Amino acid sequence: MDCIRAAMLAAWALAGLSACGPAEIEYVTNDPLEDINRVSHGFNKGFDSVLFRPAATVYGSIVPKPVTRGIDNFASNASLPGTIVNNVLQANFDDAASNFARFLVNTTVGIAGILDPAASMALPARESDFGETLHRWGFAEGPYVELPVLGPSTGRDTVGKVADFLLNPVPNVLTREGGRVVSGANWASRLGIRYRLGDIIDSTLYYSSDSYEQLRLNYLDSRRYALGGGDALNQDTDGWPDDPYVFDPYEE
Repeated sequence: MDCIRAAMLAAWALAGLSACGPAEIEYVTNDPLEDINRVSHGFNKGFDSVLFRPAATVYGSIVPKPVTRGIDNFASNASLPGTIVNNVLQANFDDAASNFARFLVNTTVGIAGILDPAASMALPARESDFGETLHRWGFAEGPYVELPVLGPSTGRDTVGKVADFLLNPVPNVLTREGGRVVSGANWASRLGIRYRLGDIIDSTLYYSSDSYEQLRLNYLDSRRYALGGGDALNQDTDGWPDDPYVFDPYEE
């Protein structure tokens, strides 16, 4: 808990230092690390081809849909406390209250989040992360980065991923076994996403003329759209994209 308090104090200090509201949305490609990024991209394609895509195919083909939906719900619910922290850091108290109510309902009535009764109570998840928090505080996007296994990012979002890990209170209140369950659910949920978006992801990674450039374009367009006030995934009622051209293959 001391780590969380220290991280929160540091975050509030940064909020006071960052000047003038949200950073301007950029519309240029800033990729000075392209040579290094392409090495990571090659590794990620190999990881996907050899391990992730086959595992996702097995997972999606064998595990019944109600079970995968319950795993997705559980993983999403476990991430909500970290999202609420970001809502508060952005002074977005309406979203924080809605997400808190959703977490409370699904954790209790929804059996630790396996079920999603909050959806029928008009309490959808209102996603956020520390990369968005930094954007709201005025920090620039920074260079494009492709991280091994974690996929496309930016300098700002890479810092955000580390901060999200530190700010999420869930790992600090669970036993080691509980933490493993949450981690396993997160990876299983990612396998489900890879399976459901398989054709779209394959078209980017394996059938485009330059998969690195296509993935970079898709990620930056999607992320900038989300930070500009849109819904990056343009989700339908099943929680998956209506628009196949706006997506992030590595989205959690």
